[in-house]
Amino acid sequence: MPTFLRKLRPHKSPALGTVLLLIALNLLNYLDRYILNGAQPLIQSEFHATDEMMGRLTTALFFFYMFAAPASGWLGDWLRRKPLIITGAILWSLATLGTAFVHTYWGLFARRALVGVGEATFGIYAPAVLADFYPERDRNRILSIFYLAIPVGAALGYLAGGELGSLWGWRQPFLLCAIPGLIIAALYGVWGREPERGGKDRFRAVPSPRIDSWAALERIVKRRLRLVKMDALLTAFGVAAISFTFGSIRFARPRLRIFKNPAFLTSTFGLAAITFALGGISAWVPTFLHRANGLSVANASLVVGAITVIDGIGGTLVGGWIAHRWQRTDHRALYLISFWSVVLTIPFGVLVFFGPHSTTIPALFCAEFFIFLNTGPLNAAIVNSVQGAVRATAISINLFCIHAFGDTFSPQIIGAISDHSTLSIGLGATLVSLFVACWILWYGARFAPPYYEA
Repeated sequence: MPTFLRKLRPHKSPALGTVLLLIALNLLNYLDRYILNGAQPLIQSEFHATDEMMGRLTTALFFFYMFAAPASGWLGDWLRRKPLIITGAILWSLATLGTAFVHTYWGLFARRALVGVGEATFGIYAPAVLADFYPERDRNRILSIFYLAIPVGAALGYLAGGELGSLWGWRQPFLLCAIPGLIIAALYGVWGREPERGGKDRFRAVPSPRIDSWAALERIVKRRLRLVKMDALLTAFGVAAISFTFGSIRFARPRLRIFKNPAFLTSTFGLAAITFALGGISAWVPTFLHRANGLSVANASLVVGAITVIDGIGGTLVGGWIAHRWQRTDHRALYLISFWSVVLTIPFGVLVFFGPHSTTIPALFCAEFFIFLNTGPLNAAIVNSVQGAVRATAISINLFCIHAFGDTFSPQIIGAISDHSTLSIGLGATLVSLFVACWILWYGARFAPPYYEA
């Protein structure tokens, strides 16, 4: 067994079953999301939609995703995450199933929005659960493996939408691919485990004097209130009100500090800039190959799916391996490998969108490989930048930001540019956000938290 995977073995009980089920759900999550992109020309033809209208379908998914995320994160810090994960998986699977029965553009829009709500709950809780099974140094490895499901699921979604859609009509892939999500959700209900929050964190927060002073003030106020001669019921009501007020303060203060955490903010906004580009490109690249290179819908989806699964697995594993070794000598490794990942992607992106047709597919292969290098490291940097008690909230804030400033609007913006010029120019606009990501990640490396051994 490779060294990269060997250290996960001691944690296989009780984590292994939960990890495998979460990986399966993540794969199905991305499969269901990318069916539409694979079948997009077929759907666009049936509904006589413009490019901007097709981009708006992806905007609908992420718009509702990003607004569901904060509420989901708050619930995740208070409630058990297992039933919340199951609820999200069932919701997005049923919404995917319902897509097979729509006959209007706005019906399709509404079901894409419901998929976004279901995905938001899963996307927040799954990384938090995995982080609680493993210490900081191991999270890069486990999250790299977990996020392998992104390229594999996306590739299967492209293939299902393009290949099956071309054979049997675009509705059939949605019908067939929704059922496994319901099955895996049921299996997670049986075998999924709930780890202790922050149980594997090797460094603990030093108690804040301000928070301690709030607790002391609460005790003083309660003591004085009981000394005042009042009706017993009124006294009990007052004590309860004070407990609620001070409890809310103690709950809110560590979460508000997330917004003053430079390690979290730079990793989040670096990922948001990357997501702006990836979200827009992934929504349009099969259509781009169909139009610019003359590939059929089925062949365009086949090419994109094959490149995505090969590069996704290879790039994610290589990026995780490099970051794991680099961390031994530099605690900034998670940020730096992400920076170089984007730097190496940019020139190949230029070739894809503006180079000769003969270089499009080879350049796309190289660009995807390099951008996937940051998948595990950058997500590990995000979960390592906060403590277990507020991790679900932090991930929900992260998801809100990367979609609000990332892929919620980029597919629609690309579509609007395409309607007024060409799809190449629309896709080329995403390269600007990659330059922004480079600067943010390079700057953010100075804030990378150091590791403290147990």
